Amino acid sequence: MPSDDTDIDRKALWVVRELGLPAIVKGCVSCRCTRHHPTGKFRVNANGKLLDVWLLICCEQCGGTSKIPVHERIHVRALDHDRLVRFENNDPALARRLVMDAALARRASYRLDWHGTWQLETDMPFYELDREDAPLEVFTRFELPAPVRVEQLLTAGFRLSRAAVKGLVGAGRIRLPMAVDARVREDFSFQVRSASRAKWRGSDR
Repeated sequence: MPSDDTDIDRKALWVVRELGLPAIVKGCVSCRCTRHHPTGKFRVNANGKLLDVWLLICCEQCGGTSKIPVHERIHVRALDHDRLVRFENNDPALARRLVMDAALARRASYRLDWHGTWQLETDMPFYELDREDAPLEVFTRFELPAPVRVEQLLTAGFRLSRAAVKGLVGAGRIRLPMAVDARVREDFSFQVRSASRAKWRGSDR
């Protein structure tokens, strides 16, 4: 988003830190529990020239193992050799990425529970928001693609109530590249404008 405040010299970095991988919510084949955790392992099964590849997950309650289909009946030549080797070697980076893959979750009919997987770290103390003469640009970086509501980030980062955050957005103090109630999972930046600048812009509406 282009800046109306050309003299922004205060910048802050907010980081959505990873605390853990999301839980996989699907029915267990052995008990009534619906929460699973990744094992970090794959199973590859060959039937002639066709391959099946599954991501293995573990039930939180009974410890039973379930399979999430990653590739089904794919021709061996259609699967990149390096990717196949990574499956066979239980590559941790590939397993981590697939655990958080929203498209795979939709395709395999389960959902991801991101509760408790992240926390926000900020290098900007709350009191700086009260400095009316100093606009600020905040860069928000995600260590994992957790879908977090923008409003939740702002209330945590500024230590304000939801009503106060919405009031600042409505008054033009906080300028966002998306709606305040949107969910984000990728890096973005936003601006906090001085009170006098926000009032001046508001008079033009």
